[in-house]
Amino acid sequence: MKSKAEILKEFCLFSMPTGGIGSWLTDQTHSDVFERLGRIDEEPLSAVQLNQLLVMGHEAPVGDGFYRYYWLQAPSDHPYNVRDIPGFSEAWLQSTEMIASLGQLKWGMYRLYVDALLYFGNVRTAFRRLRDLSIAEITGLLSSERFDTEAIKRRGPPLPLRTIAKDSRYLISEMACKSYGDLGETGDLRAVLIEGYKAHAAAGNPSPTIRELLENRIPTGLQARQPEFIFSADEVLDERISSESDLSTKYGAIASKFAEARKAALDNTRYYLSMLSDLDVYVATSMRSRKDFRSMAETCERIFSDARLKEMNLRYFDPTLSAAGGHEDKGLIECLMVKCAKVLVYSAGEKESYGKDAEAAMALSLGKPVIFYCDQEQRGRFYRDVHPLSRLIEFETGIAVGAMVTDKLEDVSDLIHRLFENRMVYYLEQPKPGFLRLKEKLTDSVVRLQTNDQLLNETFWNHYHKDRDARRKGVGSI
Repeated sequence: MKSKAEILKEFCLFSMPTGGIGSWLTDQTHSDVFERLGRIDEEPLSAVQLNQLLVMGHEAPVGDGFYRYYWLQAPSDHPYNVRDIPGFSEAWLQSTEMIASLGQLKWGMYRLYVDALLYFGNVRTAFRRLRDLSIAEITGLLSSERFDTEAIKRRGPPLPLRTIAKDSRYLISEMACKSYGDLGETGDLRAVLIEGYKAHAAAGNPSPTIRELLENRIPTGLQARQPEFIFSADEVLDERISSESDLSTKYGAIASKFAEARKAALDNTRYYLSMLSDLDVYVATSMRSRKDFRSMAETCERIFSDARLKEMNLRYFDPTLSAAGGHEDKGLIECLMVKCAKVLVYSAGEKESYGKDAEAAMALSLGKPVIFYCDQEQRGRFYRDVHPLSRLIEFETGIAVGAMVTDKLEDVSDLIHRLFENRMVYYLEQPKPGFLRLKEKLTDSVVRLQTNDQLLNETFWNHYHKDRDARRKGVGSI
């Protein structure tokens, strides 16, 4: 027979000074509760007796559906595999119609807490919402959070995108478009190069490189655009110019590549818009150099060439293959894609960017899974500085959500696969009394949390939905 101290130690993860189900098993709980639980291995616990123990611990009883769902079943249509919850034993599903051990009781509690943080925001709210529902009602509520994996696989492949060589993808950028103009013939880059060559030739240097023209001979009114011009001419920067006609020939060759790449990228954007209802993954990043575009293209290729993902025919947005008519259109398109995508992958790159940060924040606020991919140093800094994007609120529900952060590209593929196969693995921790964190196991990232600040907790949940409802009715608030 287990003692009170042993039971409290075994269930310490679920004991919280916050009231509700979290305060069912504490030092203050009546000794009769511990005495009965201590005999559970020899005397299985029925639903009736569990309810008596709940009431004796100042908590509400549960219905038969709740009891059976959380302690006697391992539903295959749950949003994650409940068999991956720590301590699970198949024997629990094959024996008596009662809770036959403390381990089984703990497993059901663990499941409830994970579901609570994932889909309700806090444990007390989840228990109140679920405890009187039937099995069918609980199943319907939680299974709706699943991805329909088989339907995703059945779709087959989408229309193929236009091909753009990796080394030419930098030419689809907004900076290149500004430099070359829509068709590659009317942009300011050509005029700057011709004027610069004339100045070099007049100064006694008849064969400068294009780099020298752009670094030393930018007209005063266009000097602020020097980085843009250098970026756009990256492919020919070190080529020497022997005459104006030579310059026109070399410029024409790269401008032709630009026009071809841009046309393909605009076509691809139409294709992306045509598959919005089926868009699975949006990749957010920032690219400021030709190397960035090449690296991002390779990153997308490595992530989605995973055999498990290819089998699903996933639709994903590759930012190195898409362009828009202008930066305003580009912003609208990308916001729409983030809204429609099921998952967002954030590739950190070398520099911070408002654009990709805003996209990640938008996805988190919509309650979508977000995967941050960054190098080891960035990952350490991310956690050390507690990046503001790592903890946000899903606007519709008020649930605190967090991103999964990894420095391993294979983890990104694995996480995407787990998400769409409904095979995510989570674990709980309570670093201080009443403060719960739900972590994703592969990356050890906090994806949900519940604060132990009672005033904040009560104020937040008392006002979050109230203010939202008031705004919907047009009622102002101070």
